Amino acid sequence: MRPAVFLDRDGTLLEEAGYLDRLERLVFFPFAIDAVRLLNRAGFAVVIITNQSGVGRGLYGEDFVIRAHEVISQRMKEGGARVDGYYYCPHHPEAEVEKYRLDCDCRKPAPGMLRRAAADLHVDLARSYTVGDKWTDVQVGHAAGGRSILVRTGYGASSELAPRPGVTADVVVDDVIAATAWILGHA
Repeated sequence: MRPAVFLDRDGTLLEEAGYLDRLERLVFFPFAIDAVRLLNRAGFAVVIITNQSGVGRGLYGEDFVIRAHEVISQRMKEGGARVDGYYYCPHHPEAEVEKYRLDCDCRKPAPGMLRRAAADLHVDLARSYTVGDKWTDVQVGHAAGGRSILVRTGYGASSELAPRPGVTADVVVDDVIAATAWILGHA
């Protein structure tokens, strides 16, 4: 079993766009593809985990989420990088679309997406890292038994200024490339 780096999508790998509902709003942060390529070369599985309550809110469908992930994979491939898996949660307890209105085990900070990825990709969660711009990203990594990194991109800078009681990142860094450097130095 190998370790993984679980990357939040919006605000961590991609610029925060509110609800990413159009492909032209899909913009990578500088060095994001480089970060993934470095993690690939170091032997980590790279997995994107993302809450997509916009599906449950009726703003876009699951087909759009899948298409966005195909575009991300293509751009990664063009940059010599790869994402080993995509896991998303379309649910929300107050979703407008009834079939998505539930309290599930996959919505971050619950660790369902990480556990499913671990089973599918033969990942050792205890040797894995989660990187994200919200405290829920930090919580989900710890809930799965790994380390968690808060990045200051997206909502990260404001999250850092408003800590959650009992929630602490293993480290807070500026962006996904700095998180990658920290991971490679501590793995």
